[in-house]
Amino acid sequence: MGLWNKAKSLAEQAPPERNRYVDFLRALSILAVVVGHWLVAAPYIGVDGEVVGGHLLGILPWTQWLTWGFQVMPIFFLVGGYSNGVSWASTRTKNGHYSDWFASRIQRLINPVFPVLLVWAAFAFIATQVGMARETVRMAVFLALIPVWFLSVYLLVTALAPLTWKLWEKTGGWSTALFLLAAVAVDWLTFERGVPYINFLNFLFVWLTIHDLGYAWQKGKMTPAIGLKMFAISLGLLIYMTVFGVYPIAMIGVPGADISNSMPPTLALLVLGMMQTGLVVAVEPWGRKLLDNLSVWTATVLMNGMIMTVYLWHLTSYVLVMVAAWLSGGVGLRVMPGTAEWWWSRPVWFALYIAVLLPLIAIFARYERGMGAAKRETPVPHLRLVIGMIAICVGLAMTAAISIASPEGVTGVRLWVVALPFVGAALVGFGPVYRWVNS
Repeated sequence: MGLWNKAKSLAEQAPPERNRYVDFLRALSILAVVVGHWLVAAPYIGVDGEVVGGHLLGILPWTQWLTWGFQVMPIFFLVGGYSNGVSWASTRTKNGHYSDWFASRIQRLINPVFPVLLVWAAFAFIATQVGMARETVRMAVFLALIPVWFLSVYLLVTALAPLTWKLWEKTGGWSTALFLLAAVAVDWLTFERGVPYINFLNFLFVWLTIHDLGYAWQKGKMTPAIGLKMFAISLGLLIYMTVFGVYPIAMIGVPGADISNSMPPTLALLVLGMMQTGLVVAVEPWGRKLLDNLSVWTATVLMNGMIMTVYLWHLTSYVLVMVAAWLSGGVGLRVMPGTAEWWWSRPVWFALYIAVLLPLIAIFARYERGMGAAKRETPVPHLRLVIGMIAICVGLAMTAAISIASPEGVTGVRLWVVALPFVGAALVGFGPVYRWVNS
């Protein structure tokens, strides 16, 4: 009850002008991602006795429609735009420095990443030394660290927030349309002209558009009535694009599919984000009323205090449960995904994932609460800040793209990938390397 009482105290101290609904959506979006990951990963033991890495969306194609509800990263970027707009406006009012503002946001996001990187780097090293098959090591590490990919994109979008905020104000919100048109152009060049690699630009344009919608929401330009219209129009457009157009129904990648709506993001994912934006704005009055209840608001505060820890460690708990099931003779893994028995067993598996995740939260949530926060007497030089951010983003992107587990070498670890976020953080002015150098 100690955590609950602390969260309740913080909830009671929240200023009345704070939009509690934004905090609620942040927690809800991450929890939806967690549930979605736990649901779609569907390994089973095949007839030959080997573990098959099943994927529910490939086994049961109708479940691809469920991703319209579980792919809620657009809501996280929407909320990020709202929060960054408020925070940057406050910083400007106080004549604060951009470098201090951005450095503090980097620190808040990246502090919780350090322990999960170190734990899985240690696992890769030890497993390699004891002779575990390198492909098995790579699969486990890759799966557990998939969540870090979005942090690199979110950091880049956040880095541009003061510029996009100023552009939004100067153009009266029309800058959002410019980003939208840029995303349309990228997809046209990709699908109609076959221009290679240009689709990666939509990691920027798609998420900048959603982030900009957060500005509009924060400035009161999106009423529930407007939100309802946006939801209806976007829903109709999305159905047309996926059922009759080139875009797949699934809003996440499906093994074997020619097109992924998320890696990199497509116009379909952007339209999904607009649909979700319209929906959450339309029901905002109901959401605000719900959060007037102290218990609901306290639960929201509690979850937001550990949300990055939950996000970063939820697939670790999944991997540990799967390994335990396999070592126990394949308990529960001989059920074919998608069958009635498989669906009925989901609550049991989810309970196991949560049971393993809870101690991980107890151990590592303190890193999210600013443990070891650096005290900066002077602003971080802009060049150091940029280089540090790039190092962090590249390290996190490579962690998700190629894994920190190496198929070669004595250590079994791509040390340069692991090192980049730590070195980048030190340049920004926080983290273990920074404290070690300055001790």
